[in-house]
Amino acid sequence: MGGFGTLGARVRPPAPLRDRLPMTAIVCETPRLALRTLCDADAAFILRLVNDPEWLRFIGDRNVHDLRDARRYINDGPVAMRKRHGFALDVVERKEDGAPMGLCGLIKRETLDDVDIGFAFLPEFRRHGFAREACDAVLERAAREFALPRVAAITSPLNLRSMKLLHALGFEFIRLLKMAPDDRGTRFYLLSLRDTPD
Repeated sequence: MGGFGTLGARVRPPAPLRDRLPMTAIVCETPRLALRTLCDADAAFILRLVNDPEWLRFIGDRNVHDLRDARRYINDGPVAMRKRHGFALDVVERKEDGAPMGLCGLIKRETLDDVDIGFAFLPEFRRHGFAREACDAVLERAAREFALPRVAAITSPLNLRSMKLLHALGFEFIRLLKMAPDDRGTRFYLLSLRDTPD
């Protein structure tokens, strides 16, 4: 029944968000996904993502409680990091409809010597291979565009899904880290990119 207006004219679906945002840019693509930079218009998406129960459990509370907080998170976090390092967490969009599904990208933390990869997806987009597809693209970009010799990853010992993905990507568990005084242990991984083909 959908797809046509009252006069029989076909109604086009709304353009993907990236096509309506002059301040965003696609950084890489896969067959199913487009990774693009974050902007203020992503505030509602970020508000939902960072308050997802799994984000709160495995990543932590970022004190994002409304759209203003979400815009602050975007600008003080990914936008500022991109200005400093040229990379950051990016929105992962589904190409077929432009739906924002999650975040994936490279992060440079003061607490780690190496650049690490980060990823998080909304519940309805988990278990479809999207995270693996996005991470593969980010790691290829890390090797080709930024010439990184290796990439790190960190995760909670309780986050079995993330550990399984990191293993599938080829990361090697190195040791447990204490990232904060109350940290009971964070799993630290490394992946060498030196053998990545040109």
